[in-house]
Amino acid sequence: MPNLKDHRQIGAELDLYSFHDTAPGAVFWHHKGYLIYRSLQDYLRSELLSNGYDEVFTPVMVKSDLFKKSGHWDFYSENIFKLEQEKEIYALKPMNCPEACLIYGSKVRSYQELPIRLADFGILHRNELSGVLGGLFRVRQFTIDDAHHFVRPDQIQKEIEDLLVFVEKFYKLFGFRSEFMLATKPDKAMGDSKLWEEAEKDLEQALKAAKVKYGIKEKDGAFYGPKIDIHIKDSQERDWQLATIQLDFQIPEKMELEYIGKDGRPKRPVIIHRAITGSLERFMGILVEHYQGGFPLWLSPVQVAILPITDEQLGYAKVVKEKLEAENIRAEVDERSERLQAKIRDAALQKIPYLAIIGKSEFESKSVSIRTREGKDLGKLELTKFIQKIKEEIDKKV
Repeated sequence: MPNLKDHRQIGAELDLYSFHDTAPGAVFWHHKGYLIYRSLQDYLRSELLSNGYDEVFTPVMVKSDLFKKSGHWDFYSENIFKLEQEKEIYALKPMNCPEACLIYGSKVRSYQELPIRLADFGILHRNELSGVLGGLFRVRQFTIDDAHHFVRPDQIQKEIEDLLVFVEKFYKLFGFRSEFMLATKPDKAMGDSKLWEEAEKDLEQALKAAKVKYGIKEKDGAFYGPKIDIHIKDSQERDWQLATIQLDFQIPEKMELEYIGKDGRPKRPVIIHRAITGSLERFMGILVEHYQGGFPLWLSPVQVAILPITDEQLGYAKVVKEKLEAENIRAEVDERSERLQAKIRDAALQKIPYLAIIGKSEFESKSVSIRTREGKDLGKLELTKFIQKIKEEIDKKV
């Protein structure tokens, strides 16, 4: 295998992000890195809209009583950042589920409303030991593409089957192969063992119905319920556990959640906790190393480098940039008084997918000569045709 770079080195070379001692375990996103981060979020948001989610946003700091009521305090308090204010203990939230429960419980719910799917890209904090922090892979401040499905028991199977399809579709975008694991009740768990058995059976049935092969991870479930963990292999054949689908009968009990059933009586909903990427920060680190910085077009922070051969073509190069940006194509003009070969080399080192070269001929014909970052010459294209090609490629996410 060729010499592969660490995501911290690639991030520095491509000006994506940095890390500083003033905020251990947190990421300083530079403009280009944040463009990739936001592109991932934008894609996920578009999928949320088409799959019946409502996006919410909840407070970062809440009174510790909330996590005591949900049960998290007993199982997770050593990982929670705590602050004292006016003789009361507050917590920086390490997960979103208790606050999603508050939104769900803010009004009376009918069986006809369910499933209710609440997505939250809120900022989370977990008090990881300083010795285990490492770039994007292990942080203290992060975001999960989090969602909580509040469902009736008769809706569990369909919701989980749909989520399994959603996960596979997402990972195929990046060429990842998915492997599924059923994680069962851990030694340290809360709640009724009968409910745990029921939840494990529900997940197993959903996996069988989806016709996916799966393994068992004994005693590796969350403290409130069993889960399906989805593993992927990257371009370096490394195994990563990313997506998770967790079935929870326990927290609805703790948080006293209800809906009014068809018979007019209160019933207890079930929560499906799910994340597709897991931590977006860690997923970014994986992608950076998976692609070694050569992102697909739709994710690339700069999609087209415009390279005028001389200063005489600089004005037209700026017009090209304006036309590309008007079509939401990210472009940069190399205005330096450097030789063309130096500009081509530098754009390729920055892993920019397309290089649009402009000389006297291109200026006169209102066209561009196109090269790829791999060095393939695509010849001269009319600007409108080039724009159409780029847009189609972005839409296809290839």
